[in-house]
Amino acid sequence: RMETDCNPMELPNNRGFEEDSDYRDFEGTDVKDMRLEAEAVVNDVLFAVSNMFVSKTLPCAEDVAYINVETRERNRYCLELTEAGLRVVAYDFDQTDDRLQTPYHETVYSLLDSLSPAYREVFGNALLQRLEALKKETQS
Repeated sequence: RMETDCNPMELPNNRGFEEDSDYRDFEGTDVKDMRLEAEAVVNDVLFAVSNMFVSKTLPCAEDVAYINVETRERNRYCLELTEAGLRVVAYDFDQTDDRLQTPYHETVYSLLDSLSPAYREVFGNALLQRLEALKKETQS
């Protein structure tokens, strides 16, 4: 499990959503915590990249988190994760460059697919292995 330096108790307005009148009408809707989302993203694709971790130096909040990723080609990126999706915000760890206008990707798979041919290959091979295993299971 990844660790972050962000303590949710230190964030401002960290009240239960039930108490917050702005959220009362949204019972049952998923209010995502981007730190947890970022950790899930990292855990999903870590096997297919050289290095990936939630940034410990850039600020994390309920609506944004930053993920550092190094592809198997040794290219480094800092990704921003928001409700809009994921996008590259810098070409190094723990950086953001406001001049970068990169597109949002709905999934980490789509983003990494566009950045790293080696990721695409490793991920594709893992998918094939899983399919083969499922095929064997159903045949036995």
